[in-house]
Amino acid sequence: MRRAPRLRIQRRGVHGSAVETLRARGLVQAVTSDAIGARARPPAAVYCGVDPTAESLHLGNMVTLMGLLHFRLAGHRAIPLVGSATGMIGDPSGRSTERTALDGAVLARNIAGIEAQLARFFERGTAYALRRVPGLAAGALGEVRVLHNADWYRGMGALDFLGDVGRHVRVGAMLARDSVKSRLQSPQGISFTEFAYQLLQAYDFWHLYRNHGCRIQLGGSDQWGNITAGTDLIHRLAPASADKDPAFGLTIPLLTTASGEKFGKSAGNAVWLDEAKTSPFDVYQFLVKTADADVERLLKMLTLVPLPRIAQTMDEHRRAPDRFAAQRLLAAEVTELVHGEAGVQQALCATEVLFGGRAGDGLRRFTAQDFASAFARDARMASAARAAVAGKTIGDIAVLVGACKSKSEAARLARGGGLYWNSEPVLDAKWVPSAERGDYLGDGTVGVVRTGKTNYHLLRLVD
Repeated sequence: MRRAPRLRIQRRGVHGSAVETLRARGLVQAVTSDAIGARARPPAAVYCGVDPTAESLHLGNMVTLMGLLHFRLAGHRAIPLVGSATGMIGDPSGRSTERTALDGAVLARNIAGIEAQLARFFERGTAYALRRVPGLAAGALGEVRVLHNADWYRGMGALDFLGDVGRHVRVGAMLARDSVKSRLQSPQGISFTEFAYQLLQAYDFWHLYRNHGCRIQLGGSDQWGNITAGTDLIHRLAPASADKDPAFGLTIPLLTTASGEKFGKSAGNAVWLDEAKTSPFDVYQFLVKTADADVERLLKMLTLVPLPRIAQTMDEHRRAPDRFAAQRLLAAEVTELVHGEAGVQQALCATEVLFGGRAGDGLRRFTAQDFASAFARDARMASAARAAVAGKTIGDIAVLVGACKSKSEAARLARGGGLYWNSEPVLDAKWVPSAERGDYLGDGTVGVVRTGKTNYHLLRLVD
């Protein structure tokens, strides 16, 4: 059996009631009972499942993970569950067609990627929380344990499952669930495999309730039917226990765009949480373009910025919307939560290079390593030996980094005011940048060449 990754076990929380916090931040769509706040006290376990249908989580997954993080901050034990078994079937919720079955190698790769990413999210999320939540102490946090549902389905036969679970579930209730009804009415219909998915998710909740003290399941609003299937199964299998220690479900609104489109990989607008698929700069840029109508809601849902500061930032934003204070805060906070403080620095460095306008002190606050990290996978950064570049004109450098095809082109651009060095216009292509004179950025090793408004290239000097 796979050993579940563990983070340090912590105890009682000072974050207040998690359900109250989630409500205040717009993270509650529905609950199975209003008694959830009073009856489900820490350190009860709370779980949220993620099926490995891709090798990376995306921004749409973050709302439910944020819900789980809030419960952890309140002292609950958090269980991010990898659907290593259910991922072989596919959840029909929110889909008009059946998922394509994954082969074993792809599924194994996805499982490994999701497991590592869940552990990383809570490690970075914990560090981020300790910097953002007033009065929060490391000793107040609940345990985080990543589990796999394949661990309890392995070795279970179909007859065992039908006998232990199937006899306790009514087909009428299964047919009445929205995820099933919508598919039954579609031309594609629904396969028995997907129809039975809700039984597997219900059994997951029962297993975690019985073996891990799990009292709450979180999920997106499209998971309501699957979650209630679990609470119903728990009441049928252990009515006395469920009356004493009831199980609850809580759904969180799906993350949508201003036009109402769902964030997700199948929607074609995915922002992946893996920096190899979506860089910190791209995460930052995606969020800094958030519509005014959405930014306050996303600040509450996707960050741990205290609500009074969010209100203050929104007041500032309404007074000077052209400064995009709310969007910049959202972009920086989410980037830090997902990629850590180093990721924010990379994103800000790349943003200043590509969109900063005139240099001033903006570019000079970054180190050579900041530039190197921000453009590590970017073909626009070229490296050259310091001795080989010594005495070279800006025209020579523009050709070297690929900003111009020839020195004559660089000369024409310079005369027309279209050639820039570190965002400052250079009117003579024969000008020679000097590290000794302070013309290079990043500890005297980086120069930024721009032609026109958006064509950027970087030169990094190496010894």
